[in-house]
Amino acid sequence: MNYIIDAPATPSLPVIGSDRRFPIRRVFCIGRNYAEHAREMGATVDKSAPMFFCKPADAVVGDGADVPYPQATADLHHEVEMVVALGAGGRDLSPEQAAALVWGYGVGLDLTRRDLQAQAKAKGHPWDVAKGFDHSAPVSALRPASAAAVDAQTVLRLSVNGELRQQGTLGEMVHDVPHILAALSTLFELKAGDLVFTGTPAGVAALQRGDRFHAELVGVAELHGRIV
Repeated sequence: MNYIIDAPATPSLPVIGSDRRFPIRRVFCIGRNYAEHAREMGATVDKSAPMFFCKPADAVVGDGADVPYPQATADLHHEVEMVVALGAGGRDLSPEQAAALVWGYGVGLDLTRRDLQAQAKAKGHPWDVAKGFDHSAPVSALRPASAAAVDAQTVLRLSVNGELRQQGTLGEMVHDVPHILAALSTLFELKAGDLVFTGTPAGVAALQRGDRFHAELVGVAELHGRIV
């Protein structure tokens, strides 16, 4: 293809146990998928209407990288989440069909400019600038689903500077992965290469320059990084 400018590189993530990489197409996120987190944010969960937003694929930052503190905020928050990688796609899927799309799992941070999010909420505006900024999606290497033991008892947690900040189990999710993907497929055509952030447990809090974070989907994936 003869482009008029250099084509952007395809964002990708490493695969645990392989020298091949997973190319990223889109990044979807579900909000308010843990009831305790919704309560700490002063919100309620509408089980009949899951809430979604997106981040750009090039917002993904790999394991071990420094994460720049973003501009235009004084209140950067962490939200640790299981990340699901899709190996196939579809639209208007049943939960059973949607479950078959999962290629692998990782752990990530949905970084949030909380002050900008609060301003957007107060005005009824979209959350794009609060959620979809540069470097807002650190994600671990991915483990193929065939090699990952993930169930309702799997623990998700985050430590900052060695102190535990967030911890929960996947069984606490309001919407499980098949239902998240099925709901998404009624709004978008899902495709191979999509990543889906699946929600965060309670305990979100501010990050400062110099903070080191360690996120775990225990027994599956780990993510390390530093805010600079």
